[in-house]
Amino acid sequence: MKELTPSTLLAVFTEMFGSGIFWAMVGLAAMITAAYLFVLIRDRKMSMRKFLIAQLSMPFGAIAAVVFVMLMTHSRPADIGGPIDVIVLLGVALAGAVGTAILVYTAQSLLRSAQTGH
Repeated sequence: MKELTPSTLLAVFTEMFGSGIFWAMVGLAAMITAAYLFVLIRDRKMSMRKFLIAQLSMPFGAIAAVVFVMLMTHSRPADIGGPIDVIVLLGVALAGAVGTAILVYTAQSLLRSAQTGH
């Protein structure tokens, strides 16, 4: 792999996760992002209480993302071979943490408004 292009990344992710799981993750991420944008536009402000709870969920999302990737690639911590592996796993952890925070914030906003009837 001499160039890092979007088509190369698509091929790598499709090979790594399988076509079905990869596109399911893309679809799920798109739906959560759309719901998050809906909540932000609807509420016109961010709730700091919900934001704090979302931030507290971030370590769980980071760990879950790394475990998920390691399971999908049939890897274990002993397989981490060098600095690039650590950088990739830190990126996966960061993506999992941010994704979980967005999911938790959105879920809180949607569930709370459904309970109160607003």
